[in-house]
Amino acid sequence: MKENLYKVGGSKKRLKKAESLLWKGKVKETIELFVGLSAKQAGNFCDYIKKHRYRIINYSYYSSEQICSVASGAVESAVKQIDRRTKISGAQWNQENVPQILAHRCAYLNNMI
Repeated sequence: MKENLYKVGGSKKRLKKAESLLWKGKVKETIELFVGLSAKQAGNFCDYIKKHRYRIINYSYYSSEQICSVASGAVESAVKQIDRRTKISGAQWNQENVPQILAHRCAYLNNMI
């Protein structure tokens, strides 16, 4: 998302403010920063965050509460690890069982079991 934000260009102050708002999950307030701008990139960015608004979380909260890692590297690593485990030779996975397995994995990683 950040890379798309900086493609908008223009005022660095506005871009920093938008970045801060998005970090806090404030999509509406971010869009308001770009209302009235005639640059095509601003319109494209607003369309992009409108389309993905339900995927934009309050990273600031999750980070401060240490609920989970918000760094993309850690997330991508976890996804790869899960992917490898689901492709174990001879293993059979039913789609309806995957959420339960992931719940167990999360509980284990959070020292709940």
